[in-house]
Amino acid sequence: MKSFHQVYAALRRRNRKQYALLAGCCFFSVLLITAYASMMRAPTILSVLPEGGDSRKQVMMVFVLAVIGCGVFTTYASSLFFRQKSRETGVFLALGAARRQLKRELTKELALLSFGSCAAGAVLGAPLAWAVWQIFRAFVVDTQEMALAFSAQAYLLALAFSAFVIGMLFFLGGRSIRRTNIIDIVQESHKSEPIRAVPRWYGPVGIALLAAGGFLGYSAPSWFILGLHWYPPEGLTAIFYLPALVGLYMILLHTVVNGWSGKKHAYKDLISTSMMKFQGRQTVRNMLVMTLLIAGAYFASFYTPMLGTGAMMGYDARTVDYEYHCRADQDIPGEDEVRALAEDYGVTITSWAEAPMLRLGVDGWEHVEEDGPMGVTWHEEYRELMQSDLFLSESGYNALTGESLDLAPGTVAGIFDSTGDGQGRFGGHAEILTNTANGKTLSVTPTEGLRNDILFGRYVMDDGDYAAMAEGLPPDWRESTVCFDVEDCEETYDFAKALFYEIVDRSGPEVEQYDSWDPVIRAREIREEGSYFLDREHLTEHGFEIIDYEQRDSSNFRMRWQYMPQFRVLDKADFVKTTAVFLTLFIFIAIVCFAAVVVIAFTRCMTIALTNRRVYDDLRHLGAPGEYLRRSVRSQVKRVFLVPAVTGTTLIYAFYAMIMYFNDNRLTETEIAGMLVCLGVIAAASALLYGVYRLTLKKVCGALAV
Repeated sequence: MKSFHQVYAALRRRNRKQYALLAGCCFFSVLLITAYASMMRAPTILSVLPEGGDSRKQVMMVFVLAVIGCGVFTTYASSLFFRQKSRETGVFLALGAARRQLKRELTKELALLSFGSCAAGAVLGAPLAWAVWQIFRAFVVDTQEMALAFSAQAYLLALAFSAFVIGMLFFLGGRSIRRTNIIDIVQESHKSEPIRAVPRWYGPVGIALLAAGGFLGYSAPSWFILGLHWYPPEGLTAIFYLPALVGLYMILLHTVVNGWSGKKHAYKDLISTSMMKFQGRQTVRNMLVMTLLIAGAYFASFYTPMLGTGAMMGYDARTVDYEYHCRADQDIPGEDEVRALAEDYGVTITSWAEAPMLRLGVDGWEHVEEDGPMGVTWHEEYRELMQSDLFLSESGYNALTGESLDLAPGTVAGIFDSTGDGQGRFGGHAEILTNTANGKTLSVTPTEGLRNDILFGRYVMDDGDYAAMAEGLPPDWRESTVCFDVEDCEETYDFAKALFYEIVDRSGPEVEQYDSWDPVIRAREIREEGSYFLDREHLTEHGFEIIDYEQRDSSNFRMRWQYMPQFRVLDKADFVKTTAVFLTLFIFIAIVCFAAVVVIAFTRCMTIALTNRRVYDDLRHLGAPGEYLRRSVRSQVKRVFLVPAVTGTTLIYAFYAMIMYFNDNRLTETEIAGMLVCLGVIAAASALLYGVYRLTLKKVCGALAV
């Protein structure tokens, strides 16, 4: 070798595994973030995730966790690379090499490695997302709206993360060259990052902080909004989760340094425990990132079983097989036509009931928002004519349900779901009813609410009051609802679909509206603001997808059309199709997070092997048997996998249960069933992580010749 460049190149070839590890970490991080961003910003996804909705917030929250996790992981891998490289840097400096020479060679290496790996990850991220999406389409569900399209905005996010990775590499590389003490540089690769003594009270205090932070972080938004009538800026309420993060860090510190078995087993696995302590800071950082990613993965994983279990139990709990309602000015199939259609499909209708309804104005409190010096605040203003609701007569309600309800004149009863909940959409507190055609009003007293999933969100009133309020009301303010049962409901899918299509085909453009479209609110908005945001011509301006009869099988139509029928067999059979985009998106997110966990855990365990190779050689020469060495390795690898898995799983399961409970201060039967199904998801994911653990253990033992 005749030149410095040749010597440097020879050392690079000798240490190619270190270069490959760093390039792989950068590539994998950028790949995952690009794939996630491509999916998150895809028009296909945004069209079904309402702006400001909980689903979109959940997607963004897990994305932030993934970015933090991959960022910390890549920074750690870079630091490890430069620590391993520090010895040769110090030797070159000791032999008289100029820092300018080293910097020039290192710059070339980092430019090729960082730009190449990040570019490859960014280029392959979208194809990866597309490939995973196509697998779901092929083996799970395939609908017209599952056609995936990407947005250029996703690549801006990928570019920003790639810029962070490249900038961080050059910063750490430059810092390693600028160091002045040659002895420190040479010994850098042998330095460890031990943890100081950790008191045993870190464990219980960490658990308390974790629980308190989770509760405070979840309840802070409600306290600001409901208590102070103030909408805090985005991200402010996240501060209240900080005690949970501190508590989690204390728990991991306590686990690595002290363990949970107490002083009774203080000398068990002394060698492996001491090794973990000497790389403690690195280990705890990695465990913290893995714990957060596992929590994010399970948070996304729980979406499908919770949604599916609740929906299926709800369908089975319905009191009738078929229900549909329509405006009186629409030419919707009546009893004779429906029976004729049923006969064509070999379906026997066993019961039939229908009842008229009135759309009346009701009073209420309007939520008014104002911009102030501290941000957006709100207050409530009472309106005698707030919105409209549907009203059944007591005889009509009895005909539909088979009950014998008898209401006193001047009273109304709201219909809640089968658990007695208004689902945040229905209060049942109307006290003044208004016939919008002639302005006639009626003061009423709300009584104890009724429970019926099919008729949820409507009111029941006395027959005499009903007749009085119906006078002069035009057809477009009158409706009717139909309920009927059939024999062998599970075998009537073709009939249900044909009837659904018939109802849609015979519905006019005047009812091609969102389920929240309200004529009373519309009239007030047009009078005060000049337009109504839920009118078809303004929907896209406000981020809504248009309700279109031509898209009758889309998720948007079936979930948001105001007159969507409730057919048990149709809803159950098409549930996956209707919610396909939601389910696929959250499953994809879970896969991305679990993949990041696997790579981080594998990399950390292999790092432990490389760092402690000399220690295991010394133990072998001192006569330690192979089984002892293997048990020591297993103890370290198991801790890297087990602690984040147990902590992250317990954390998110308890947090999810808390969310379910505080939604309405109870756990319903469907929520409990959904949480039990989530335990099955945990079991499956844990089995997968165990398989990765076994594979990693085998690789680490092979690297150490144990």
